[in-house]
Amino acid sequence: MLDQRISGNKGDHNKIYFLIVVIAALIGTNAYLYLKDKHESERFVSVNTEKDRLKLEVEKIEVELDKVNAINLSLSDKLIKEQSLAREKIAALKLALQKGELTQQELNAAQKEIKNLRTFVKNYNDEISKLHQENELLKTQRDSLAKSADRESQRADKLALKNSELNDKVKTGAALKAFNVNVSAFKVRNNGKQIQVSSAGSAKKLVISFGIAPNPLAEKNYHKIYLRVFDPAGNLIISDENNLFDADKQQMQFSEMITISYNDDNTGYTIQWVNPKEFIKGTYAVILYADGFTMGKSSITLK
Repeated sequence: MLDQRISGNKGDHNKIYFLIVVIAALIGTNAYLYLKDKHESERFVSVNTEKDRLKLEVEKIEVELDKVNAINLSLSDKLIKEQSLAREKIAALKLALQKGELTQQELNAAQKEIKNLRTFVKNYNDEISKLHQENELLKTQRDSLAKSADRESQRADKLALKNSELNDKVKTGAALKAFNVNVSAFKVRNNGKQIQVSSAGSAKKLVISFGIAPNPLAEKNYHKIYLRVFDPAGNLIISDENNLFDADKQQMQFSEMITISYNDDNTGYTIQWVNPKEFIKGTYAVILYADGFTMGKSSITLK
């Protein structure tokens, strides 16, 4: 009886041991599967996080390249080619990082390419910065030269103005000036004899006599003397509308013109002007011009 009880207890103990082993195996298997799943999950999260970081790096690199275009520099063919190649690599990286999953090898390759791009962009930006500084220096030098040229131009304009003013003064100083300008009215008889008159009804022409003041600056040569005659109403009397000359910085019409030989020797001169119209009562004004300036004035009153 005792042997049977002992034998029964051993069988129960074996069952218990077996159950313990099975439970331990199940627990171990579950623990292994849990740890494996956790590791895979962590690795997946890590890969995705790295992808996001790499995407951000690529975008930063692209922004750095875009900044170059904002500077508005004139790039050399070499720099344009380098930027084009970099943008092609960026586009390829973006496309690769958009994939659902990346192998560790692909991730490592992307990391290496981004590192190379980062180095390229740094060197590229350094070169662009240097080019920008050189351009700014050239611009500063150009602006300085432009200001210098502008100052020289202003100085030249001032000198030209002074020279012009000086030339005007010289011309004014060298111009002939009349003195003792006298105006007389004459009638002409059939035999050609001239008789001085004071009435408008009988007058046919005016004779203007004058002397020329001594002037060592005046050119001893032939000079044209222009006469303008105004009637009592202030109208210029001319016989030809094409009789034009320049004086006092404007173009004018003249009533009569003669050419004299000036020798600074106190020679007297006369101009005989025949009125193409009938004389009327009143005062006639005469103005003489020479060398582009007013030479002298006088008048006569006819009854």
